[in-house]
Amino acid sequence: MHTIIMPKMGDAMEEGTLVRWLKQEGDSVREGEPIAEIATDKATIEIEAPGAGVLKGIRVQEGAVVPVNTPLAYILQEGESLPSSTDGKPAEPSAPAAAVASAPTPAPTPAPAPSNGETRVLASPLARKIAAEHGIDLAQVKGTGPKGRIVERDVLAFIESHKAAAPAVAPTPAVAPTPIAAAPEERVESLNRLRQITAQRTTEAHQAIPHFYLTMEIDMENALALRQQLNQMDETLRVSVNDLIVKACAVALEKHPVINARYHNGQLVHPSGIHIGVAVATEQGLLVAVLKHCEGKSLRRIAQESQTLIQKARDGKLLPDEMTGNTFTVSNLGMFGIEQFTAIINPPASAILAVGATKRVPVVDEDGSITPRARMKVTMSCDHRVIDGAVGAQFLQTLKQVLENPLLML
Repeated sequence: MHTIIMPKMGDAMEEGTLVRWLKQEGDSVREGEPIAEIATDKATIEIEAPGAGVLKGIRVQEGAVVPVNTPLAYILQEGESLPSSTDGKPAEPSAPAAAVASAPTPAPTPAPAPSNGETRVLASPLARKIAAEHGIDLAQVKGTGPKGRIVERDVLAFIESHKAAAPAVAPTPAVAPTPIAAAPEERVESLNRLRQITAQRTTEAHQAIPHFYLTMEIDMENALALRQQLNQMDETLRVSVNDLIVKACAVALEKHPVINARYHNGQLVHPSGIHIGVAVATEQGLLVAVLKHCEGKSLRRIAQESQTLIQKARDGKLLPDEMTGNTFTVSNLGMFGIEQFTAIINPPASAILAVGATKRVPVVDEDGSITPRARMKVTMSCDHRVIDGAVGAQFLQTLKQVLENPLLML
């Protein structure tokens, strides 16, 4: 007999959602065959059969959120029976987060000083992180996770409810906007799991992080010439413009380590490596694939790993570890002809670089002559709790120097 459990797909994962069963009760399965899809906070992942046999005793319904290591079902071989502890009743889907957010929450009161005998509040690591950054006492938050655990959505709902409860500056009380119901001729579409996560995290990041933006134009003539030479030397591995940018960012981050740091509980945390996230557009939505330890990798190694991760992202096969831990992020819309844009910081990073299209434009040289040159605009969104304007500008100056003198990358 083999037990299928909710796997732990990352250090911070405490629960997962059973999205759908790919096999049904009584189906024969082979070892290694995909049998179900689960969703973590980052992605939807297939889980495989740990052995061959017949799928029996499904305990968790599609849509249910359960803690890691919870038995989902069993694979039995001929002559085997379900364990006696199996009651045959599948877990019900959790209540939607919207219902939690609409529940009335008492006004905040000063938190009492903890005593040695106080019971520890049951909360996920991400919920504790958000609560600490907003100075929230978790004892005031109602948990909706398994066994009353406080999860991310509970803290976010608490924050939103108290924003609404805060006194307005204007003499008349602020009125919350009334949701507009869909008209009969309009089509309503539910957000997929990835879009829900994107909506939640970008809203949180934009509200909680004080953004400011720095834009610089960079000459890309020499970088494009180097790329062409490298691709002619080895046609089996194509170096992209984005690979050049990622490598240049790694070089610049080594010289300006504060850009690579993050804000946490009033302190700066300096990670042990440079882990650059690359934003990837997929059919389901936006994913960030993370290239780990870019400080020790060659341009070709970065190009190779980037191609592999981007393809895995588009195929929906990125692992949680390949989407977490970014210390800096690059978002490139140049291939779509976008000349300039700003991006929302992707926590835990303190900055994200928005890359526009490389275009040939007329440039006035020092002698007054006009020459066509390939130019690219980049805009860096910075977390002002970590990065000051001058520090961000110095980083962009170094990035410009490296891309305009690309031999510094080799």
